[in-house]
Amino acid sequence: MTRSTLPRRVVVTGATGKLGRAVVAHLCTVGVDVLAVDRAGGRDPRDVAGEFLQVDLTDYGQVVEAFTGGADEHAGGIDAVVHLAAVPAPGLMPNATTFANNSAATYNVFAAARAAGIKRVVWASSETVLGLPFDTPPPYAPVDEEYAPRPESTYSLNKALEEEMARHFCRWDPELVMVGLRFSNVMDVEDYAPFPSFDADPLLRRWNLWAYIDARDGAQAVERALAHDQPGADVFIIANADTVMTRSSASLMAEVYPGVEIRRELGEHETLLSIDKARRVLGYEPQHSWRDHVDQL
Repeated sequence: MTRSTLPRRVVVTGATGKLGRAVVAHLCTVGVDVLAVDRAGGRDPRDVAGEFLQVDLTDYGQVVEAFTGGADEHAGGIDAVVHLAAVPAPGLMPNATTFANNSAATYNVFAAARAAGIKRVVWASSETVLGLPFDTPPPYAPVDEEYAPRPESTYSLNKALEEEMARHFCRWDPELVMVGLRFSNVMDVEDYAPFPSFDADPLLRRWNLWAYIDARDGAQAVERALAHDQPGADVFIIANADTVMTRSSASLMAEVYPGVEIRRELGEHETLLSIDKARRVLGYEPQHSWRDHVDQL
């Protein structure tokens, strides 16, 4: 992948969130001109730097204006959209509020991109569509993109509907490239301190098969997705290469999910959310691990 394959100017929604900050910072380092968009304002030191526009994504007119350069002092010429904004997890707001916000925001982003002639959209889907929390065991492990979504919450239901919506947007416009990234639980370096304590009870993190994604590797995945040029809608699981545990992945599955089929031999700490497709199609390869930041002695 070369810089020439990346879009020149990109809108990033949800730019002040944990993943959004990492994505904006990373894209700026690889020469992408970023318009950072979020509903949250302010200039906290952890907020994104540079060009910022406060936008309510549930208002279609505001989204169109942001994407077409209608806002004063902000140029148009948007080549791609990275849509990360959402109520970020189930249980933070009432279910109907979560659905109303997330569904409207994503529809508006997809529709405004189409109206503005933007042909490349990357958006944050979620590991939750795989069946999280895995109170019902997964069909096999490592889990991958080959089985149908199994939403178990309103938040996840919306993510599954977004994936279906993307397929129809691409049916309407055969030149459109839409990439859904099923991000695992996003972590910054400061979140890694409690990881060694998870070994005491494997049930604490079974809800997502002991997976996570370092925000910096999430940002790398976004860059890779922006360089993807195959028309149509596609989805990819994005997790780190390892689990949050020091125990082996095989022993965790044997203890917690003894009846689940293990489809191949597992590496010692190999992620149970398969990133094989992202590696093969996008060239994604995690560069970070919590083990590099925590003294386990």
